[in-house]
Amino acid sequence: MGSSSRGHVWIRKTTDNFPSPSIKFANIMYNILTLHSGQVTKFTLSMSELKKYPQIGSLIYFLSRNGIEHLVLQFSEWNRYKLPSSFFSCSQLRYLTQQNCLVCPPPVFKGFDMLISLELCHVLISSKSLESLISSSPFLENLVLKISDTVNHIQIKAPKLRSFDFSGCLKLISLNNVPHLAKLSLLYGESFEESEKCDLDKFFQSHPAIEHLHMEYGSVQFLVAEVPRRLSSALNYLKCLYVSLDGLDDLSCALCLLRSSPYLQDLEVKVSIDESDDEVDEVSTSFSDVTLNHVRTVKVEGITGTKLDMQLIKLLLAKSPMLVRMLIEPDLYWVNKEKGAEILAELSTFQRASRKAEIVCQLERKWN
Repeated sequence: MGSSSRGHVWIRKTTDNFPSPSIKFANIMYNILTLHSGQVTKFTLSMSELKKYPQIGSLIYFLSRNGIEHLVLQFSEWNRYKLPSSFFSCSQLRYLTQQNCLVCPPPVFKGFDMLISLELCHVLISSKSLESLISSSPFLENLVLKISDTVNHIQIKAPKLRSFDFSGCLKLISLNNVPHLAKLSLLYGESFEESEKCDLDKFFQSHPAIEHLHMEYGSVQFLVAEVPRRLSSALNYLKCLYVSLDGLDDLSCALCLLRSSPYLQDLEVKVSIDESDDEVDEVSTSFSDVTLNHVRTVKVEGITGTKLDMQLIKLLLAKSPMLVRMLIEPDLYWVNKEKGAEILAELSTFQRASRKAEIVCQLERKWN
């Protein structure tokens, strides 16, 4: 449609008769699916960049009637998608990943009794519904919960669970009836100071099969009411340990775990501790009964070259007779080239319990 004025032609484009991109997407998707013969066992729908969604209820209904086993649903953080009732009739689900969904199970929902892996990232779901979903999945082995909303209490009951990765804010988490748990990762958000404390010794007595333990920011404050020097039952299966040290309480907890893990092989430490001369001496004393006889690789992140940082590295080298490689990643925001040269010079003077030990510092790759 056009008009002219003083020799100029103005063209106005109208889209009244053209379908929106979301409708086009839905039409194309439905046409493809209707041409498909047989079951649809795996389907990924990622709409994380969109704020408006096409009418996809029919799609989920179609999947629920065609044997879907592996389903990934990802939506925008600005617009959580409420799952339709047909979703809860996907009785063949074995692997489920959801991002930014609103999950409201109907009263008749009895769970996904074939589910093996469940990943919920920033979904909105009540604690009761979440607990019911987990406990009604008797074959669940892998569980990932990334919760952006503060939750009061979550009880995890999963007798087959082997891997649990949690990040978010909550006051209390209970891991009940998880005798096969081998991999545990914990990261707590800003509300951890309000969390109820667990007994560290009792917590690990309940999880003797742990092989990989990742304790990020805030997890120590959540777990620890009082730190024993050593756990009453050794963590004989623990092979890999990651700890984030944000204070001396974190360090005390880490040392307790090290003393209690006689077969540890891989150690990662992230350091962010303000120091004093007394604290440096305290660290040296605390390491007096620590042995790392099976540790082969060590990674130390975030050092800035303080006396405490360097003393920690020195002690780890001195306590690890089977060490093969130590990787050091300084905090490059605070460590310039001159400071990096000082760190490298000091590292070269440290004695190593292992003749095979190689020290690799990222500064070497950056400036050499």
